[in-house]
Amino acid sequence: MSKKDKKQKPRFAIALEYDGEQAPVVTAKGHQDVAEEILTIAEQESIPVYEDKELSALLDQLDLGDHIPQSLYVVIAEVLSFAYRLSGKHKDFMDKL
Repeated sequence: MSKKDKKQKPRFAIALEYDGEQAPVVTAKGHQDVAEEILTIAEQESIPVYEDKELSALLDQLDLGDHIPQSLYVVIAEVLSFAYRLSGKHKDFMDKL
């Protein structure tokens, strides 16, 4: 198999949890094998995955349990909207607002 044929492993992954009340919280993050495990769990649980290297670099600076900073609210809101649309939960989410 050539290098092009091999699936490139993610270098970094981060998981956020949003309860609809407070700012999203960092619930998992990691590099290499840990990143692969985070993405495997997301796939098993049908959790949408959003890829953005620049955003990941910013979120990498946060610790587990940290709420995202206010400076990232707009971009994270866009990511959450994307995730809710993919999962079919967008209407339910909007009904709670």
